[in-house]
Amino acid sequence: MPSVARADAPAAKKPAKRAAPLVKTSPQDEAAEKNRPLVEDIRLLGRILGDVIREQEGRAAFELVERVRQLSVAYRLKKDASAGRVLDRLLKNLSADQTVSVIRAFSYFSHLANIAEDRHHVRRREHHEAEGHLQPGSLAMCFEKLADADHRAADIAELLQHTYIAPVLTAHPTEVQRKSILDAERAVAQLISERDELRSERARAENEALLRARITQLWQTRMLRYTKLTVADEIENALSYYQSTFLTQIPRMYREVEEALNGHAVPAFFRMGNWIGGDRDGNPNVTAPTLRMALSRQSETALRHYLTEVHQLGAELSMSQMLAPVTPDMLALAERSPDRNPHREDEPYRRALIGVYARLAATLHALTGTEALRHAVAPQDPYTNADEFFGDLQVIERSLASHHAQALVAPRLAPLMRAVQVFGFHLATVDLRQSSDQHELVVAELLRVARIAPDYCALSEDERRALLLAQLNDARGLRVRGAEYSPLAQSELAIFEAALEGRARFGREAIRHYIISHTEDVSDLLEVLLLQKEAGLLRGVLAEDAAADLIVSPLFETIADLRNAGRIMAEFYALPGVAALVARGGGEQDIMLGYSDSNKDGGFFTSNWELYRAEIALVELFDQLKAQYGIRLRLFHGRGGTVGRGGGPSYQAVLAQPPGTVNGQIRLTEQGEVIASKYANPEIGRRNLETLVAATLEATLLHPTQAASPAFLDAAAALSQASMDAYRALVYDTDGFTDYFFAATPIREIAELNIGSRPASRKATRAIEDLRAIPWGFSWGQCRVALPGWCGFGSAVLRFVGATDAPAHAERLALLRQMHQQWPFFRTLLSNLDMVLAKSDMRIAARYVELVEDKKLGKKIFTAIKDEWERTHEALTLITGESDRLQANPSLARSIEHRFPYLDPLNHLQVELMRRYRNRRDGDPVNERLQRGIHLSINGVAAGLRNTG
Repeated sequence: MPSVARADAPAAKKPAKRAAPLVKTSPQDEAAEKNRPLVEDIRLLGRILGDVIREQEGRAAFELVERVRQLSVAYRLKKDASAGRVLDRLLKNLSADQTVSVIRAFSYFSHLANIAEDRHHVRRREHHEAEGHLQPGSLAMCFEKLADADHRAADIAELLQHTYIAPVLTAHPTEVQRKSILDAERAVAQLISERDELRSERARAENEALLRARITQLWQTRMLRYTKLTVADEIENALSYYQSTFLTQIPRMYREVEEALNGHAVPAFFRMGNWIGGDRDGNPNVTAPTLRMALSRQSETALRHYLTEVHQLGAELSMSQMLAPVTPDMLALAERSPDRNPHREDEPYRRALIGVYARLAATLHALTGTEALRHAVAPQDPYTNADEFFGDLQVIERSLASHHAQALVAPRLAPLMRAVQVFGFHLATVDLRQSSDQHELVVAELLRVARIAPDYCALSEDERRALLLAQLNDARGLRVRGAEYSPLAQSELAIFEAALEGRARFGREAIRHYIISHTEDVSDLLEVLLLQKEAGLLRGVLAEDAAADLIVSPLFETIADLRNAGRIMAEFYALPGVAALVARGGGEQDIMLGYSDSNKDGGFFTSNWELYRAEIALVELFDQLKAQYGIRLRLFHGRGGTVGRGGGPSYQAVLAQPPGTVNGQIRLTEQGEVIASKYANPEIGRRNLETLVAATLEATLLHPTQAASPAFLDAAAALSQASMDAYRALVYDTDGFTDYFFAATPIREIAELNIGSRPASRKATRAIEDLRAIPWGFSWGQCRVALPGWCGFGSAVLRFVGATDAPAHAERLALLRQMHQQWPFFRTLLSNLDMVLAKSDMRIAARYVELVEDKKLGKKIFTAIKDEWERTHEALTLITGESDRLQANPSLARSIEHRFPYLDPLNHLQVELMRRYRNRRDGDPVNERLQRGIHLSINGVAAGLRNTG
């Protein structure tokens, strides 16, 4: 990787590019050659899957699957309409058992195709690096850009002293993968990766035999859960990504950063966050015991990783003191070890590491109640904290350096030390989250029982603020000894108490943030401060010396909330004592921006525009607060998997943020199937982590976005209003739209799936307002409409530019084209829109309209949806000049070309099974085979689309 230390060390040169071939090839031939390994991998995995199906289900089942595949390919790629008609008849006439067999086959093929694509992505990245072609989003290209801009290594290292980057894993009700399936797929991915290095026929045959074993395992493993997913299951699923990727790849990423900075040491600026076990918003299954379990299991995962690495390190550091002298501190560490084996008397490193292992084993037992797997000596003397453990590792590192054994530090000791800095004994920071209305009820009860306010909920906002400030300035607590409190109050207060206990037990990084969903005014923040005070998380009085352990983080979600964000935070900080309280706690203010609910509320474009405006307002406020109190703003982006929920490539999204909003500080959520897509493969996982670091550094130091011109801002505001009008006219103001949604998408079947610990809706209603944004977007993705990712934009653009013969048409269209070329916010938005339109398919979507009983209603609403979809296509083409989708993203276009012929049958079969399932007569027992087939199809479509959550 090139150095960025241009001013204080020579920069490394880029690898020389290879000479161009003498014989030129056509672009088609070049593309085919690039994709050849991918095609070979897909064919190999497909062939083995076919063999397994023939072996397990019989020749007839295999031939049926193959017939469906051939017809689907002919229909999708060769545009053969007759093949489509034959395919439709064939699928409609399948028995329930045949349908389930075909769905399983194509679902597993989607999973295997994902593995092949991931491997090819890594392969192409390695090829580009070998050719000297740096890739956007890579650390290598980032540091080259910084070097070109004359940023010195020392200055970048100094910036990293104040940087905080954290992806935050969250669970939600569209995670469709079982851990057993994920583990088997990781094994397949490893074997496919190894295959590239095998040269002999024997080695490749052995590899193929192992692949056959793993694919057989997949075929005989249940893809679905028979029981509802629990929070404990979600915790274990998340922890599997730490074991496979984060614990090893994050230290590797740090090493690359330090190498690029010519050895300048950097602090632990990149950490992991987690909502699972602390997110109570709408999830009654998350309680204080759940939080304790999450913290304990996270700690156990970190400590077991350290135990394994210390054990391996002991095997590697076999040096004899007779051959390599050690430092006095190292000798003292060895002498403190309880290991007295005479065979190791002259091996101080091994003796010391056996002692370190014993202390770690004792720490594991003390913090989690579990036991280490191996013991050279009995566990004893647990570490007080992770810093103490890190100090022992530093002793070993310094001693190795003292006798020219620095080469032994890099392979294992340095990654272990970095892991301890990043993960501590807590692994990841668990965020607490609850809805503001729940806090209000608990505070109202505390005040009522204490006879301070008989009806807090009836007070005005000003009255609430005055009352809450008075209580925050009273050293006494609110709880009355011996009083009976409701289960809600007891449960909520228990969470705060468990947080206090967890921080004392696992370290202050174990819990740092308290997210307030549906923050609507200043009192929502004051209520959480008061609840912290009740549990001992806030000490002192607000007007004098109060210190709070948890950062109170408002979550602004709806369009109205986003518009009020700047005002709310300004009024909060204007309260006496608040700014000083935050400054004493470290001067960090996290503010979370919700992409999902704002999209469901106002549509794709308006959501993005209101987020942009809210960020600008917050930056202006915190520029003043930083100058006056040293308080830093950190935006927490609640991005979903789909574009309709704020998803899309993270690198471009960070670079497109308004100027001044990053400043080395960013948190963002990673959700659902996107977690598996990004982090199941360790190599791809590290690449995705790299992009967050690269984007944060570039956004902070290179200032890729400048303040948009007034003309751009005015145009965006006009587009936003028109887009929101069109979106709400269709979704909220069209009679029967809710009935259409519940009939023409698998939302009802998704609600039955055992794929999340939270319910699909916040309330027991069919109102779209009450539906969670996640199943809302997931359902539209399943039926290939993807409505939340594009709806309203087409009408907005056509309204903005006016008719082609209007005087201002050409001028306004030119302005939009200029915005696309010059404004990263607008360009990124249109790039995401391009992806969504490419993944949607109105031919497939039309099949779902058959499920609407009111045929007239179904036709009317689908026609309105299709018309808006076509208007959006037309608008995007007008602005970008690209008539075909994904012209600027050939890798994704390639993915869709290979993937969608195998996805289409799953949609056709899903419709057919939903029709049969819903048409059963009242009183008939549920056909579990039909239900299972529907749920399998949901899994397969989700895997095929990849970013549906």
